Amino acid sequence: MNLTPLLKSLSIPTTHLEGNDIPVFSPIDGEQLGIVSSDNKEETNKKIDQSEKAFFQWRTVPAPKRGELIRLFGEELRHSKEALGQLVSIEMGKSLQEGRGEVQEMIDICEFAVGLSRQLYGLTIASERPEHRMLETWHPLGPVGVISAFNFPVAVFSWNFALAVVCGNSVIWKPSEKTPITAIAVVALFHRALEKLPEAPKGLLQLVIGDRSAGEQLVKDQRIPLVSATGSTDMGRKVAPVVAERFGRCILELGGNNGMIVSPKADLQLAIRATVFSAVGTAGQRCTSLRRVFVHNDIYNTFITALKSAYEKIAVGNPLDENNLLGPLIDKDAYITMQKALTEAENNGARVTGGSRILTETYRNAYYVTPALVEIQNQEIIVKQETFAPILYIMKYQDLDAAIAQHNDVSQGLSSCIFTNDLREAERFLSAAGSDCGIANVNIGPSGAEIGGAFGGEKETGGGRESGSDAWKSYMRRATNTINYSTELPLAQGIKFEL
Repeated sequence: MNLTPLLKSLSIPTTHLEGNDIPVFSPIDGEQLGIVSSDNKEETNKKIDQSEKAFFQWRTVPAPKRGELIRLFGEELRHSKEALGQLVSIEMGKSLQEGRGEVQEMIDICEFAVGLSRQLYGLTIASERPEHRMLETWHPLGPVGVISAFNFPVAVFSWNFALAVVCGNSVIWKPSEKTPITAIAVVALFHRALEKLPEAPKGLLQLVIGDRSAGEQLVKDQRIPLVSATGSTDMGRKVAPVVAERFGRCILELGGNNGMIVSPKADLQLAIRATVFSAVGTAGQRCTSLRRVFVHNDIYNTFITALKSAYEKIAVGNPLDENNLLGPLIDKDAYITMQKALTEAENNGARVTGGSRILTETYRNAYYVTPALVEIQNQEIIVKQETFAPILYIMKYQDLDAAIAQHNDVSQGLSSCIFTNDLREAERFLSAAGSDCGIANVNIGPSGAEIGGAFGGEKETGGGRESGSDAWKSYMRRATNTINYSTELPLAQGIKFEL
């Protein structure tokens, strides 16, 4: 696939694709897009050093001026939305609509961050001592390491980047080695914005390309006080102890095994539509993809019949064709993992519909599959594991509290939803006795979160929060200040200490 016209429209030289050690393939047809060069240990160390120097300059720039830089970056993204969206689709394999949506998500978080740059509020706190004032202030933290995954090659980075920069930090970004070209494009767009703001240091965003060892170097470096890492739970288990050992901070956004409860009081047409997008979008390769559905006995047959009918209408093929809703899996390993999961489910008595590879001469090196529906009686071990593929496990329930308990009986806790028109059922699901996930929805699927809310989950999902709400506080350090404007020196708690 020739990327030259696309890169030219983004003003990115094709020499970036003439590296020497990391070949990049498009999941659309399995063809090589180019070869990029990785950063060795010395080069990575130099970039961390440049990031630290940029931070020392940037932290004293007023926050609204920092917001202006992100506003300029958002404008560059607007101008390049179509081209960058296409590049996302080509390199990752998601549909063109989803590629454009990912860039729009970047634009949206830039807008959020611009407003945030004038709202980095602290508190004034009542002091127990007379003529004293106590307050809380927030300060930039330092260089922030961002490790992103292949499935959202640019959007999740931007959640971290936009907030970190307006909070006064520099950023070092290590993208997935499966999707480095979109990262190169984003950095080029940001450099255009940098040129328009002389106060901004040139080293504010550093791009480190490499394999797992590059990520390990960022995780271990004392100069990086915060590491935000998106990926598998296994990756999180390796990252968290290393960062904790040096008393750094982590924002972990890890695995999801997201569930839906479909009540007999649900709008079934709405539930079917939400199920299809949430389970099939991005070929099931979202951390918020729907993987488990619990359907009430009374409506199970009606639901499963309607869902199978909807699945038969899903167009699978080249994601650049807007008539296709389902593109390819990222690579052969993803396909093999999917087939192993389906085999294990069948061995546990499940009925599997779909899940086979669509093999044509045009796409002989790509991995297109029909989405799989798995009707299974119990929540077996394979159901409790996250498989990054369009597999949907469907189970029956009779009692809502039992369904909620079963829904929560997995190690992940990212996103969840219930479909019901019963207020009591909805509120029960959202209560402390309901879903144990970081995201809990009513009459909307678990996938497709907006940037205004904090994104992240509990348990083995890692506990981190990114994007909206007050997630910005993770990128700053908090200071409690007390000011004495009296001529006395009273002590707190009534302590007397007189010389």
